[in-house]
Amino acid sequence: MKYVIFLGDGMADEPIAALGGRTPLDCADTPAMDEMAAKGELGMVQNVPAGMAPGSDVANLSVMGYDPAAHYSGRSPLEALSLGLAMEPGDVIFRCNLVTLTEEEPYAEKTILDHSSGEISTADADVLMDAVRAAFNDDTFQFYTGTSYRQIMIWHGGRVCPLEPPHDHPLSVIGPWLPQEPVLRSFMERSFDLLNDHPLNRKRAAEGKRKANSLWYWGAGTKPELENFQAKTGLKGAMISAVDLLKGIAVGAGMKVCQVEGANGSIDTNYEGKAQAAIDALLKEGCDFAYVHVEGPDEMAHQGRLEDKVRSIEYFDKRLIGPVKRALEAAGEDFRILVLPDHPNPLRYRTHTGDPVPYVLYDSTRQQKKTARYTEAEAAATGNFEPMGHRLMERFLKA
Repeated sequence: MKYVIFLGDGMADEPIAALGGRTPLDCADTPAMDEMAAKGELGMVQNVPAGMAPGSDVANLSVMGYDPAAHYSGRSPLEALSLGLAMEPGDVIFRCNLVTLTEEEPYAEKTILDHSSGEISTADADVLMDAVRAAFNDDTFQFYTGTSYRQIMIWHGGRVCPLEPPHDHPLSVIGPWLPQEPVLRSFMERSFDLLNDHPLNRKRAAEGKRKANSLWYWGAGTKPELENFQAKTGLKGAMISAVDLLKGIAVGAGMKVCQVEGANGSIDTNYEGKAQAAIDALLKEGCDFAYVHVEGPDEMAHQGRLEDKVRSIEYFDKRLIGPVKRALEAAGEDFRILVLPDHPNPLRYRTHTGDPVPYVLYDSTRQQKKTARYTEAEAAATGNFEPMGHRLMERFLKA
């Protein structure tokens, strides 16, 4: 038996008037997911435990079968694992986005225009992070380039403090959301002076691109401890994702991390490459389990791009799920597929909520026959509900 989880990050939403009261998932043309909904089990699952912030970190740990209450130590340490960074007791790790702020006002009066600096390329981000490292690295603070706008700082002997994700406050004046920690606030203010007139940012502006003109701290945490996935489940697992968070969870869990050229965490990611990586892992490389993560729906929701959120869900279905399912069928394999989001990202808010999300669990050896589509409403109408997300993995593997 082969097992595949397809995770459409932030895919769940609310009914939207512009879509005739339907959600993006309901509007999207999703033949592969709808076929599995008609032949498998539909339901709802609560991936974000009560009292925890609805981040992809917490929610994906749940989907992976790890209770966040026991295993979560912050988002950034998981990303640091993906980058191969050494973490010592007493280190605090921070995500520091490269963001776009307005330019004229005093720092606290600036407005955040874009949490991703126009989805800056990793190559451009590295040039700017070289300038950051030259100015700020010392024995206490070290900065590292991640993927696209997602960078990392390690503060040796640092302090964990409350921080606001920049994607929670689009087009807001930043003063109320700045860190209370003076060291972090100083870095942010100084980074604007360093980056706003950097030659690369002047070039980006001339080309009509967003400047990446400030650091923004969030997601602080300490070194995580995750039980080895194979020891926990008896399955050799592979992770296919563009983002450091998911790769870091995989590294911490001892899973194979598949690198896919052109996978970039947005709507134009390399879906075909991800599908082939999953097929190869399962059929050629001896893996029993693949976790295939797509960031596009979440990123489109953060940016308020309704049509592109619908399109990203369609790409997820037709260019990724469908090909992997057909390859497993052609190989004569018995398999189970679980499709779900980690959390909702309603376009009304342009950020995550902690509400339950729809899942479909499909077993190639136990097909039902009913009329159903994979939508939030139809999943909720079944009455199937798993209140503790990390328990769904156990059911998936033993269904």
